[in-house]
Amino acid sequence: MTFSFGSGSGPGTSSGMHPAGKIALRLLFAALFAFGAAGARADEIADIGKLLKAGQYDQATSRVDAYLASKPKDAQGRFLKGLILTEQNKTAEAIAMFSGLTTDYPELPEPYNNLAVLYAGQGQYEKARQALEMAIRTHPSYATAHENLGDVYAKLASQAYDKALSLDSSNSTAQTKLALLKELIGTGNRARVVGTQTAAATPVPAKGAPPAAVTPPPAKAGPPAVTPTPPAATPTPPAAAKGDDAEVAAAVNAWANAWASKDVDGYLGAYTKDFKQKGESHGAWAASRKQRIEGASSISVKVSGLKVSFTDANTAVAKFRQDYKSNITSANSSKTLVLTKAGGKWQIVEERSGG
Repeated sequence: MTFSFGSGSGPGTSSGMHPAGKIALRLLFAALFAFGAAGARADEIADIGKLLKAGQYDQATSRVDAYLASKPKDAQGRFLKGLILTEQNKTAEAIAMFSGLTTDYPELPEPYNNLAVLYAGQGQYEKARQALEMAIRTHPSYATAHENLGDVYAKLASQAYDKALSLDSSNSTAQTKLALLKELIGTGNRARVVGTQTAAATPVPAKGAPPAAVTPPPAKAGPPAVTPTPPAATPTPPAAAKGDDAEVAAAVNAWANAWASKDVDGYLGAYTKDFKQKGESHGAWAASRKQRIEGASSISVKVSGLKVSFTDANTAVAKFRQDYKSNITSANSSKTLVLTKAGGKWQIVEERSGG
């Protein structure tokens, strides 16, 4: 079984996978344009993307390397380099490139998704699952990652049933479940890459689907007793929690202003002392944020469409649109902050992008 990669209309490559079935995971190419770029920079990225789609990998590599020589931290350039390495079947280097992006830009879901594609191509389904769950955590409405995660779960289930049968070959239930799963994920579906804004690959339809379950005929018996079901009572909706919207809005704007003005102490002070992300300790997270803020020569953070709700008097959820720009990169995305009030001060206890 192979896992095929492609780039719109261009040629693809493939890497070996477990022969039990094929998982339809997608490597996002359109995500290049989601990070935001302008002018000559955007034109250069678009030109390199065209070379990649045309299968001109050597030329694409030369162009992207020259681009990254002057902009080594650029998210778009690094993402594109990862795609080129993938098409050249340089899996280890592509994994390193996308892993670096998840470290430097943990709010972007696409690098996590592409790591999952590469891990799945190596048969490392547990790593693929972890990467996809991180993509969904940063962007809960990311449909591609949800679909891919379902495919990975199916593959993991198939492996578990295989193991069960190796321990007990007479287990008819496991045999039936495994047969259904293999028919579902082993129908020869070709994994597709979502194309650029101007072209997209067309997914190959499945050649089969699991057979419908057969329900045995009921045993002969007299008519069952009918018990009338009383009408369900209409639940009374709970009263909405109350809080001071203006206080929360002021805290969110102060956080954004401290970030934009590179006031590291003010920015970090907007978070609770136990705030952490991706399992990091608070100290490691704070050191990473300090390095990234001080490493940018200019930062702009704009908050728009702010909406505040309360789960209780001391817990608020702030949702808004965040427009971030720096000399390194830019991104416009939805943002959710969960804040808690302690000592008369609202601080961030949880932060999510895309939801």
